[in-house]
Amino acid sequence: MKIVWISYPGGAYAKEVPELLGCAENALGLNEFVRAHHHELVTTSETGPKLDPLLADASVVVATPFWPAYITRERLAKMPQVKLLLTAGVGSDHFDLKAAAERGLTVAEVTGSNVVSVAEHVVMQVLALVRNFVPSYLEVVGGGWDIAKVASRSHDLEDKAVGIFGMGRIGQRVAIRLRPFDVRLHYYDNRRLSTAEEEVVGARYLPLEALLGTSDVLSINSPLTPATDRMFDRALIGKMKKGAYLVNTARGRIVDTDALVAALKSGHLAGYAGDVWYPQPAPKDHPWRTMPNHAMTPHVSGTSLEAQRRYADGVRDCLERFFAGRPLDRDFLIVENGKFVSPSYSYAFQ
Repeated sequence: MKIVWISYPGGAYAKEVPELLGCAENALGLNEFVRAHHHELVTTSETGPKLDPLLADASVVVATPFWPAYITRERLAKMPQVKLLLTAGVGSDHFDLKAAAERGLTVAEVTGSNVVSVAEHVVMQVLALVRNFVPSYLEVVGGGWDIAKVASRSHDLEDKAVGIFGMGRIGQRVAIRLRPFDVRLHYYDNRRLSTAEEEVVGARYLPLEALLGTSDVLSINSPLTPATDRMFDRALIGKMKKGAYLVNTARGRIVDTDALVAALKSGHLAGYAGDVWYPQPAPKDHPWRTMPNHAMTPHVSGTSLEAQRRYADGVRDCLERFFAGRPLDRDFLIVENGKFVSPSYSYAFQ
């Protein structure tokens, strides 16, 4: 059986930092494990046409969402032996889920492996925007000391209205981590939390338009589905409170690329931060690299060394079960033998 592992190149860091399990070279620490089961593990960081010959006879494909090879319907049609698609992390939109279901495949991701890491990244980027950190840092690096310039866009987070779009595992952790800042927390999700759950996270439900119109800061924490694909277009961004900040660590395609740039240039939005792009890796001329008032990072929020260990362990568990012919952990499953079973995806694809 052939397993193909697709991820970002680790380069010199692969040997220097063995905890960098998520890179192509270190292969989640699975080399000896796969060989012990008498299977073949092929590792690659290819994302283009050179990848296709490696996938042609693969039974299992494992990929990170951080260096995604988009496994499209067309690619799947050229992979007659594939049975299992695994995401080392969370967020499986680099797989064509509908096409995979139609083929009767199983698709899984390591649910929960990165929730702490991403939630911490969200809080960091919220503070970076509101406190105008990046321009302040660049002022120092550039040899300047123009306090008026950087302070003129710096605010306290306290008493701001913070909205969360998508109150799943990550959204709830974002809310809990923001509560000590004495912000006013609200959320929108297709599934409203119970009163007890709202008490725990400290957030109250609002309809989407009300959330957009009242939030000083809005964090996007929902999966990419047909319903959320480019959902934040010119019209929806136009309903956001003027001068609001937007943070997106979910998926780049939830926000329309050109609409966001226009909103920042016009001043309708005061700033944007996140670590997700479309496509990925982002080309050098991607407009989000040079748009005003941003605090973007590469797609790193869910790939702390601790998160890498968690999703490496999860992938190993999935493979152990698959090799033994046992069902995968129910919490990890998105599609099981062609049937959508994950609540996060089922409503959008069925």
